[in-house]
Amino acid sequence: MPMNNKKNKAIRHSVRYLAVTILESVEKEGAYSNILLNKVIQSEQLSPKDAGLLTEIVYGVIQRKMTLDYGLSTFVKDPKKIDSWVNNLLRVSAYQMAYLSKIPDHAILFDAVEIAKSKGHVGISQYVNGVLRNVQRSGLRDWKEIANAKKRISVGASMPKWMVTYFIEKIGFEETEKLAFSLLEDPFVSIRVQSPDMTREEVLATLKAEGYDVEPSPLSPVGIRIHGGKIADSDLFKNGDITIQDESSQLVAPVGALSKDSVVLDSCAAPGGKTTHMAAYLSAEAHGKVIALDVYEHKIALIEQNANRLHVADRIETKVLDAKEAGKAFAPESFDVIYVDAPCSGLGLMRRKPEIKYVKCAQDFLDLHKEQTEILNSVAPLLKKGGRLVYSTCTLTTEENQMTVHTFIENHDDFTILPIDSAILDKKSLTPEGFVQIFPHDYGTDGFFIGCMKKEK
Repeated sequence: MPMNNKKNKAIRHSVRYLAVTILESVEKEGAYSNILLNKVIQSEQLSPKDAGLLTEIVYGVIQRKMTLDYGLSTFVKDPKKIDSWVNNLLRVSAYQMAYLSKIPDHAILFDAVEIAKSKGHVGISQYVNGVLRNVQRSGLRDWKEIANAKKRISVGASMPKWMVTYFIEKIGFEETEKLAFSLLEDPFVSIRVQSPDMTREEVLATLKAEGYDVEPSPLSPVGIRIHGGKIADSDLFKNGDITIQDESSQLVAPVGALSKDSVVLDSCAAPGGKTTHMAAYLSAEAHGKVIALDVYEHKIALIEQNANRLHVADRIETKVLDAKEAGKAFAPESFDVIYVDAPCSGLGLMRRKPEIKYVKCAQDFLDLHKEQTEILNSVAPLLKKGGRLVYSTCTLTTEENQMTVHTFIENHDDFTILPIDSAILDKKSLTPEGFVQIFPHDYGTDGFFIGCMKKEK
């Protein structure tokens, strides 16, 4: 029997129905969870409470998808025979039952059955009800009882086994375990002090006076962590004195050792967080400027928007251009410093974008290594003698980080690796070669890599 229209319409606008819909789009269409969440929250005009619950469920289910599937495997014998939306409905329900203690089971079960009726039929709703009643009685299958250590990390942290194996080979078992489980922790918002007229201590004091729960970053000397309060509502944010940026990426601009009159190329610039940080070191009066490149017009618009808000538009010039074509667009030795924040697999962002865990493969690392090398080769002739080439990624793989730098150095005898000064950051994140390598579990930030090279001749 079909649901009556009024009841059907109500359930289709419920948080749990919306969560299933978003998860379907992420899984089937490769949509980005953060972008889709923002769109749905706006289009549905959700209250802050409902928006918070929707965000918690969506991120929670994606972060723990493999854990949930293992937990449900006692009751769901062959998930491949079930429509994907049914699997997502079961995950959404099981996640709330296992991890959200404030939500009563009866509310979860009621909505699950109604969603199943709305999207399917009575038979499916009975099946969903049966599975969830079993979960309620017996609990989810316990991943901690898995004997094989690699599989236990893989299922418990919801990280594909091949990726667990990859990291064990690179950083060892204990560090891999810390890394994998750290990705289940909630990310926090961090900001960078942009204003040259305010110290970090002054910004901290002002934000605390406004009621924000804040602390200084243990990683970035200009960074602040926000633990409570919507920072975009702050007067400091509106006035362009601060900007949202992950702490690890705040370390990139200082590595260039910029002077007020530096002419800088930011070859992969969008959305402009690092670009505006570079511009903060420059002076328009001294003819310092950053030329910021991106391949997309709408991303260039983001850079310009950020530059205007942060009062550095007079030092930033934007250009729609593929970084691999930069060598054809500018004269040799045009720049004092060149930054390449290269396209990468993004594994350092797995806490913020958990779907990354399930869509990447080892071949991606090698394909991206090739693209990164092409970009470095393209921009190398544009750097003045004695200039710095700063290479960075938001990933954790050797192929995209150390291997890319070494491949470039091997093919350019006029460049040498310039070890990054330990004064910039904590020594524990500096490799023996002088690269910065930050893992998400080191400080609770995004993972990041920075290498610096100098053009000697």
